[in-house]
Amino acid sequence: MSRMKSAAKKQAAKDDGPVKKLIASNKKARHDYHIDDTYEAGIVLTGTEVKSLRDRGASLVDGYCYLEGGEVWMDAVHIAPYVKGTWTNHAARRKRKLLLHKAEIAKLAGKTREKGYTLVPLEMYFLGSHAKVVVALARGKKEWDKRQTLREQQDLREAQRAMRQRELV
Repeated sequence: MSRMKSAAKKQAAKDDGPVKKLIASNKKARHDYHIDDTYEAGIVLTGTEVKSLRDRGASLVDGYCYLEGGEVWMDAVHIAPYVKGTWTNHAARRKRKLLLHKAEIAKLAGKTREKGYTLVPLEMYFLGSHAKVVVALARGKKEWDKRQTLREQQDLREAQRAMRQRELV
């Protein structure tokens, strides 16, 4: 009987696919930029970086991406040194190569040549055992755009609060 239950659990796990485990997100990027398009990319990492990411030791706040030599690179992203690492530990803010398809890189190269577009990392997560990053093609917001977005969020919050109050009465 127990064999049947474990087989059913394994089958259910296969049907769901790999689990997405969030490591870090860049909320500031959504405030500072208009997000036009997003791409999921793999990251080339060393062993101690992967171990540190499993402990959720990453920050995307100051990070940015750029194209160089037909490849996409991510720079200024902080991955904390692994606590149990020795002399093999990694540099916290080194540039890391992103893995994208050639067609996606060509599309990004064409768009980033246009004025105002940039590449910004939005999220970093594990998909199964692979580390992934969501890279956004974004345009910078002006100061009044940021204020307008905050005002819209505040109005929405107030409307939801009023709806809840109305339901309680």
